[in-house]
Amino acid sequence: MKKDIILCGVGGQGILSIATIIGEAATKAGVKLKQAEVHGMSQRGGDVQSNLRLSTDNIWSDLIPQGKADLIISMEPMEALRYMEFTNEDTWVITSSNAFVNIPNYPELDKVIAELDKLPHVQKMAIEDIAKENKMPRGANMILLGMAAPYLEIISPEQLREAIKTIFARKGDAVVESNIKAFNIGYEYSNR
Repeated sequence: MKKDIILCGVGGQGILSIATIIGEAATKAGVKLKQAEVHGMSQRGGDVQSNLRLSTDNIWSDLIPQGKADLIISMEPMEALRYMEFTNEDTWVITSSNAFVNIPNYPELDKVIAELDKLPHVQKMAIEDIAKENKMPRGANMILLGMAAPYLEIISPEQLREAIKTIFARKGDAVVESNIKAFNIGYEYSNR
């Protein structure tokens, strides 16, 4: 089994945390992992993208070929559209429907959402709004990871929860619990 994942968003949204958690879960599960260098600006506001490849067999390259992504996990809807050349008829796109307007000519959000809705497999949710409603303004990325969890398949949701506990343990129990709660919100949404 393999999963080729493109992670994308805007600097400061928590894409690197998602990658770290998936990597931790994969390592503990004995799944082979290759991650391409993160491309883009890691500073707040710049676009960020990374290839993450998981497999039970050997992985020879850390880059995903065009048309071969199994999953695009995006913290920002327009950023998801940037990577459409990596999709195929089976690719799932899991994205926020909240815009992060970081450029002056950002297209109308309704048009971006309409383009996403043309895809055969898309899950979208206003993760930033849900995070704020649940008093976890920094939890949007974990909500997104929870939404993506059923589509990862090679790693179970429970393995991801355990990885969240490991990664955030040094920040204390309250941070761990908040991130698990955010993950569960996204997971429950994707299982409706």
